Amino acid sequence: MNKKILLVDDERSIRESLSKVLRAEGYEVVLAEDGQEAIEKHEAEQVDLLLMDIGLPVKDGWTALAWLTAVDPLLPVIIITGHWKESERAAASRADVLMEKPLDVPLLLRIMHELLTESPEVRARRIHDPGFGFRHVPCDGTGFCERLQKGYTTPYACGERSASADHCV
Repeated sequence: MNKKILLVDDERSIRESLSKVLRAEGYEVVLAEDGQEAIEKHEAEQVDLLLMDIGLPVKDGWTALAWLTAVDPLLPVIIITGHWKESERAAASRADVLMEKPLDVPLLLRIMHELLTESPEVRARRIHDPGFGFRHVPCDGTGFCERLQKGYTTPYACGERSASADHCV
């Protein structure tokens, strides 16, 4: 499978680690660190799937996503974010999936494969029915935190959501 993925995240470590995983899976990866760069990369190269964070500098992810889905409405979109309560907005934006960080990478790879191999009819239906087939994959940091605690000590409680924050802790 020689599909091209546009990976957009302002965190360098996430871009680097995800790009290594995606390349190991046979994907070609185009990297961008902000919304404006994502638009420029999309204009320069045809991509098969967009994998993007929404909390981006320069041009925020929502603005960039609106532009990208307007010019390429059949583009499969997976939003990756550490923020909660974004699923309604993501579904309305024509995103296919919203995955909360920390990511379940094997699940991400399965979802990517599903989106890249779905029929043109299903893709076309998404244009006319925003939210059709939308999936929200909530943060389940339990496994991540278990692995983290085995190798590191942390000053915070893993596997719990902060009562005052809108992201996983």
